[in-house]
Amino acid sequence: MPNRILDKTVLLAAILILVAHVCGAQCASGSPTGHFQGTAVSKEAGKLDVSLDLRCSGQSYEGELVTPVGTYTVKTGTDAGGNLQLQLEGGTDSISVQAQVEGESLHGQFTSGQDSGPVELKRVGDAHASGSMDGSLHLTQQEWIEDIDFFAQEIPKRHAAAFHQMQRQDFDAAIADLKGRVPHANADEMYIGLDRIANSIGDAHTYIEFPADTANLPLDVHQFGSDTRVIAAGAGFEKALGARVIKIEDTAIGKARELAASITPAAETRALADARIDGFITTGISLRGFGIATDRNAATYTFLDDKGNEFKMNFPASAPDVPIRWVNLVKEPPLFRQQPGKDFWFVYLPDSHTLYCNFRGYRGLAENASALLREIKERRPEKLAIDLRQNSGGDYKQGLKYLIEPIQSIPENNRRGHLFVLIGVNTFSAAMSNAAQFRERTAAILVGEPIGERPNSYQEAREMRLPNSKLLVRYSTQYYEFVKGGENVIRPDQLIPTDWETYKAGRDPVLEWVLQYK
Repeated sequence: MPNRILDKTVLLAAILILVAHVCGAQCASGSPTGHFQGTAVSKEAGKLDVSLDLRCSGQSYEGELVTPVGTYTVKTGTDAGGNLQLQLEGGTDSISVQAQVEGESLHGQFTSGQDSGPVELKRVGDAHASGSMDGSLHLTQQEWIEDIDFFAQEIPKRHAAAFHQMQRQDFDAAIADLKGRVPHANADEMYIGLDRIANSIGDAHTYIEFPADTANLPLDVHQFGSDTRVIAAGAGFEKALGARVIKIEDTAIGKARELAASITPAAETRALADARIDGFITTGISLRGFGIATDRNAATYTFLDDKGNEFKMNFPASAPDVPIRWVNLVKEPPLFRQQPGKDFWFVYLPDSHTLYCNFRGYRGLAENASALLREIKERRPEKLAIDLRQNSGGDYKQGLKYLIEPIQSIPENNRRGHLFVLIGVNTFSAAMSNAAQFRERTAAILVGEPIGERPNSYQEAREMRLPNSKLLVRYSTQYYEFVKGGENVIRPDQLIPTDWETYKAGRDPVLEWVLQYK
C-alpha cells in the first residue's frame, strides 16, 4: 500500500479544527446544530475558509468540519449557557476550541500548541447527512464529467503555480482526453487518469489521495538495483519472500513500473518515484487502473527465486477494515526499523559512546526534544546521530526551534565527526527541510542516500474534495528554497546505499558507518 504521507504543520493542524468528525460531546435541545460556514485565522497560516456540520444525536455531537487542511474528530465537548467548548484530535495533533453562540453564529478561538486564532462561523442551513463525505468511485458519466471539470477549474486557481512544470495547453489536452474516455473507462481507470494529471503538475505535495478501498494485496516489494524483490508477504504467502518479481499478470515488471511512474510527481527525483512505485504495484486499484489487471481484487505475480526457479502466486485483495498478517523477510529488523509506532525515541549505545535518536514524526516534539537534550547533558556522548530516514514531515519550524538550534549550542557535539544526520529517499517535506538546515547551521555529517524530494520546490499543502466522488485533492500553496545555488538535490556527505545482500542480512550499513567513524 503506498504511503502518501500528509505534511501538516501544527499551525495548519490548528485550523483543522474545522474539518472535524464531532463525537462524544455533550449536547441537548437548543444546542447549536446545523451547517456552518466561515473562517479560521492562524497566526502562522493566515485566513482559511472552513465549514462545519454539527448534529446532536441523543446527548452527543456528531458532524464533520471541512477546511483546506484535513478532517479531525472532537473527543470531548460541552455546550453550557451558549458557551461551546470542544477538544479535537486529528492525526497527531490536538486542538481546543471555545466559541460563544450568538443566534445563528459561533464566535471563538482555537488553540493548538503555540498557534491560536479566531474562529467565525455562521449557520447557513441544516447539517449534511452523516457519511456525506465518504464518497464513491461508482459515479455516472455526468458525475465524472462534473468532477473532472471541478478539478480543471480549481487547481489552476488554488495551486501556487500549477504550470511551473506542465504547460497549460498540455493540461487542457489531458483534461479533454480524460473526459473523452469517461464512457468507456472503469472507476479505477478514472481515478488513475485524474491522479496522473495531478502528478504532472510536478511537486510531491500535489496529488489525489487514494480512496479508502485500494484493494491492498498481501505483498510488499522494494527495488534493489534493477530487481524488484519481495520483502514481506501476508501469512500463507511466505514462499514469495525474497523472490524477484518477473511479471504481474501478463505485464513484465519493467513495463509495470513504467506505467506506475505516471502517478509519481513529475518534477521530483527518480528515487522518490521508485519508492512510490513499490507501493503502487501491490494495490488492486492501481493495477486495474493501469490496465495490468482486469480484477481489482486479485492479481497473479510471476516470481524467480535465487535458484532460478520460476513460479506463480495469486494474491487476493484485503478489505479496507481487515488487517494483513504480515510476515517479514528479515526476522530481526535493524535498530532504525524497531519501535515502529513511535514518532521519536532514542537509545545510548555504550560500545561506540553514541546517542542514537530516531526522529520519525513531529508530534510532541517540544517535549521529546527536551528529553533528548537532557539525555545529551547526562550521557555526554561522543557522537550524536539523528535519524530522519523514516520521517515523512510535519512543521519544519518546530524541528528548527526544538532540535537544530539547541544542538547548535552544544559545542561537544556540534563539531565535525561528532554529529550525524541520517537521510534517505523517504526523508520528506519538513524532514527534508530540517536536513538541509542541519547541513547549513551545524557541523553535521549527512549520511545515507539522496533525499527524494527536491529542496527547492512547491510545498505547504492544502486540500479540496471533488463534489461527487469526494476524492481528496492535495495541492501546494507556497514555494520554498532550502538550498542556495548548485544542484537542486540534497545528497549525503557520505553515500551509503543498501543493497540486497545487506538488506536480507538485517544490517543497517548507514548506522554502522556512523558507529565506526573515527
